[in-house]
Amino acid sequence: MVAITTSAENRVLLQNISWQTFKTMLAEMGSERNSRFAYDNETIEIITPQMPHENSNRVIEGLVGVLCEELSWEIKRAGSLTLTRDDLEQGAEPDSSYYIQNEALVRDQENIDIAIDPPPDLVLEVEYSRSAIDKLRLYAAMGVPEFWRYNGSVLRVDTLAGGQYSEVQTSPTFAPVSVKEIPRFIQEAKKNGEIATTRAFRAWVQQEISGRE
Repeated sequence: MVAITTSAENRVLLQNISWQTFKTMLAEMGSERNSRFAYDNETIEIITPQMPHENSNRVIEGLVGVLCEELSWEIKRAGSLTLTRDDLEQGAEPDSSYYIQNEALVRDQENIDIAIDPPPDLVLEVEYSRSAIDKLRLYAAMGVPEFWRYNGSVLRVDTLAGGQYSEVQTSPTFAPVSVKEIPRFIQEAKKNGEIATTRAFRAWVQQEISGRE
């Protein structure tokens, strides 16, 4: 077992674990837990978020909601949806996941199975410390179109093409808006509060959209 502890998150790595053992762990531990799991190549990573990690996640979630409202997109927030594929023997629980383009396909579903349902259109991982599992490879194999990674200061946006991710400067989902400015608003929330920052972000998004029309 390998453990990494920071002020933002704890990561525990378990190796030589079978896929069936991982599935059993998920079933026995249930969904009422604070930790998030990822599995690839007989390795389990257990992430337990602390306050900086979880606060960043929640602030970004609120801002994604504003983006969808201002762009007239519907959204289904799927949170740390457990994504597993038996055929790939891979699994992950992102910090946040969203159905936007495919929202109508899963709108009324209580349980989503990406073996038969589409994967989330966008997933977010907050990574103040480096993940031991290659999340780019993992989410690419699952067919997630857009992957955001926030490390406490920079938001990276990767899009899927030809089975691989490439980092881009503009989110294809929110093309009229420079989402890489989001970290600036996360920092502002620490000084001005989340409600005030959300209002400021909404005004900024409206200005960005009108400036490109």
